[in-house]
Amino acid sequence: MTSAPHSTLQPHRVVIIGSGFGGLFAARALRKDKNVKVTLISGTSHHLFQPLLYQVATGILSEGLIAPSTREVLAGQDNAEVVYGRVSDIDLAQQVVTARAVDRDSTYDFDSLIVAAGAGQSYFGNDHFARYAPGMKSIDDALELRGRIFGSFEMAELAASAGRAEEAARFLTFVVVGAGPTGVEMAGQISELSRRTLKRDFRHIDPTGARVVLLDAAPTVLSAFGDRLGAKAQARLQRMGVDVQLGAKVIDADTTGIDVERSDGSRSRIDSMCKVWAAGVQASPLGKQLADQSDADIDRAGRVQVEDDLTIAGHPNVYVIGDMMSLRNLPGVAQVAIQGGRYAARSIRRRLAGQKPQAGFKYRDKGSMATISRFSAVASIGNLRFSGFIAWVLWLGVHIVYIIGFKSRVTTMLHWVVAFLGKGRGERTTTEQQTFGRLAIEDLGKDFRPSLESSDRDGHTSA
Repeated sequence: MTSAPHSTLQPHRVVIIGSGFGGLFAARALRKDKNVKVTLISGTSHHLFQPLLYQVATGILSEGLIAPSTREVLAGQDNAEVVYGRVSDIDLAQQVVTARAVDRDSTYDFDSLIVAAGAGQSYFGNDHFARYAPGMKSIDDALELRGRIFGSFEMAELAASAGRAEEAARFLTFVVVGAGPTGVEMAGQISELSRRTLKRDFRHIDPTGARVVLLDAAPTVLSAFGDRLGAKAQARLQRMGVDVQLGAKVIDADTTGIDVERSDGSRSRIDSMCKVWAAGVQASPLGKQLADQSDADIDRAGRVQVEDDLTIAGHPNVYVIGDMMSLRNLPGVAQVAIQGGRYAARSIRRRLAGQKPQAGFKYRDKGSMATISRFSAVASIGNLRFSGFIAWVLWLGVHIVYIIGFKSRVTTMLHWVVAFLGKGRGERTTTEQQTFGRLAIEDLGKDFRPSLESSDRDGHTSA
């Protein structure tokens, strides 16, 4: 399909790829523009509040609280349409986007394009690690990890009851790779889970004796927060019983453990059945498509080098925002995506109104925060540094503000009361399907494609 000439009598067609922070906030910023038609395309049916995925994985929150339906969020925006599908092709010359939903392809013409497809986990060239150490970038990832974490305690109980102490120890050893905010938060929550929530739930194992190991090749914890806050976070984790190992690079992984190389060149193995990968990100492969069709470059993480106005070279109507863009070493955090989405929307609106372009994108850093445990966090806001309870209260307030929907905010607060003031966690349900479904699909091979048609034993197909 080719793009038809655009008439001034027709609405300006804005296609947005991705329903994350950048894509959703860009769409909402255009809600009052009656001369604009917004088409938001996403491979998921929800907007994901990614910073709280670790709480889904550790049983504090349900997935619905941090992943409201995109259609519901935009239901009252008359100029916006939500389309389910994973974008497989972007044709800049013809101004057409192609998206696939299961085995159905659809095309969408655009006058302006906002690419906010986000990023996935990076294993630094060792993609086979993903089989043994899942990342945490999606609801599927969080639910799989929930199954692996709670399942490890169940399997340890079985092993201990049968007298297999060595096997039980492997199941009670949890390794988190990456000492950034996600890794620190995950390690802290697994530690609290074992020492508080599950303390009295088993008969043959002592969950409080579970070993939680936090690994990173870097020399410090939370390096982006500075040495002082990083040291405070590390000290707090160690008081909680987390084994923090820095200068430790993962060189191999398998079902029963990982192999680590230390900064001095020595190597060792950590036996563990449950590993979590929280190190590194890789931008959507759509970035390479954009670079191949323009004068833009991509960096090692697949991010697209953008101009100061967030467009790509030679295409002033194509914006790349959030985790997909590379500009002045801006961090891949939610606020960069939110501000970038709003900036792109303003640029489109000004261009349609015949106004002069706005100044280049300027990121306003509203600070960074990471929780370590209940009542303890670290926060860096401008020149101010907070730690402990004050930082934790700030973290609570910021996250409540950015959760979409009143109902989700209220319910999230109730879950937090149960988890932080008490010992319970209301989301401990796991199934074999959510735990092993990803591996089962991988075992079907690269040629497997889901289809809306099914085959019977005689080879006939039916819709």
